[in-house]
Amino acid sequence: MVKKLALFIIPFVSIALLYSCVMEGEKKESTFNELGYQFDLEQILKRGKLVVLAENSSSSYFLYREKEMGFEYEVLKEFAKELGVELEIQIIENLDNAIDELKDGGGDILACNLTVTRERAKEIDFSLPLLSIQQVLVQRLPDPNSDFSQPLLTEASQLAKKKVNVWKKSSYFDRLVNLEEEIGDTIFIKAEDGLVGAEELIELVSEGIIDYTVVEENIAKINKRFFENIDISVPLSAKQKIAFGLRKSSPVLKAKLDNWLETFTNTAVYKYIYHKYYELIPISIHTSEASKPTKKGELSAYDQFFKAAGEKHNIDWRWLAALSYQESKFNPNAVSFGGAYSMMQFMPEIGPLFGVHPDSPPEVQIMGGGKKFKRDISSWSAIPDYLQRIKFALASYNCGKAHILDAQRLAEKYGKDKSVWDDNVEEMVLKLSKKEFYGDPVVRNGSMRGSITYRYVRDIYKRYLQYKETYK
Repeated sequence: MVKKLALFIIPFVSIALLYSCVMEGEKKESTFNELGYQFDLEQILKRGKLVVLAENSSSSYFLYREKEMGFEYEVLKEFAKELGVELEIQIIENLDNAIDELKDGGGDILACNLTVTRERAKEIDFSLPLLSIQQVLVQRLPDPNSDFSQPLLTEASQLAKKKVNVWKKSSYFDRLVNLEEEIGDTIFIKAEDGLVGAEELIELVSEGIIDYTVVEENIAKINKRFFENIDISVPLSAKQKIAFGLRKSSPVLKAKLDNWLETFTNTAVYKYIYHKYYELIPISIHTSEASKPTKKGELSAYDQFFKAAGEKHNIDWRWLAALSYQESKFNPNAVSFGGAYSMMQFMPEIGPLFGVHPDSPPEVQIMGGGKKFKRDISSWSAIPDYLQRIKFALASYNCGKAHILDAQRLAEKYGKDKSVWDDNVEEMVLKLSKKEFYGDPVVRNGSMRGSITYRYVRDIYKRYLQYKETYK
């Protein structure tokens, strides 16, 4: 009887143990699903690569004259060095999907000027903050030549009954909803999807297509460099934290990043990166007093140097003057957020190739600029028309030749003439700003702010024609 009972109990216990193991396995699987994709610091080190999901923007990641740049990119580049791994950037096409892409393992860190919010913190972890920044209103400055120019708003309450375009899933949207309650009136909030970034909305404000948008002050400061007709002086929020996003299943990576950031944000390297992006912006906007004409009939105080460089390199000197004005407004001490310097705005690694250094005098800056522009013109020798060749050279001077080659390939794909800039390749340059073209196989060099290059060429050509008419 005892033996029979034992035989009965053993299978029962075995089944119970098996059930317990199954339940434990389900519990572990459930925990896995709650945490999300499992890939922490140990796996990153074994792979030898840190993958960052980034937005195509000046605060996150972008290409400037064929150089990888961006405030967050440069910080994480230093972190990758600390880890002893490579840094790989994956551009986020639709910001609506950014957090899901991170959680699903599309990258290890999310870097897109991310505001820390309670709702986001339910889904992902945040690093120690990089910045503490307030949100500001972006609006157009009144146009003195227009009878339809709207007056400048000076405080948040004046947004009552105004239409403001912002990304739907952003902290900007939430702030405007709260602001409605605070001012006791309606703000017509136009919610945009994640295919339209903050910088694209700033551009639409500048062009007069929309009236207002809201962004963090650091983004606004950088874009003020490109769009001088915008005002960013009206604050809309208290200061908010900007941080990197991480999966909740990457606690070791978060701990390592936080520990590193705590030290790094107090170093000279971090302060230089911050200074380059957020404090150098205004320097190249203003015309230097020393660059103003000293004689009647002069274009600038440096006309003799432009003429000498033009003669040396067989270029109409007024092209060089128009280019220099666009780059620096004839300011020999101009420095941009990208570290470009001089009247002709050389990148640090390019200037010495043409004999130009940060302390070079104006005549050397201009002669070096003439030499570089001559090389750019020669690099487009396959363009038969000289004026069109000049425009291709201007475009590549602005953004690098690789992007213009991408635009040429797009021109061929869409039945445009790849040898003509006007209304052909320039239209394809505009398309390179649009996120739907990120994955196009003919686009081999990533996205760019094509609208800036588009206007750059047109502005210089217009200015050249004015100079040609007025100055001999």
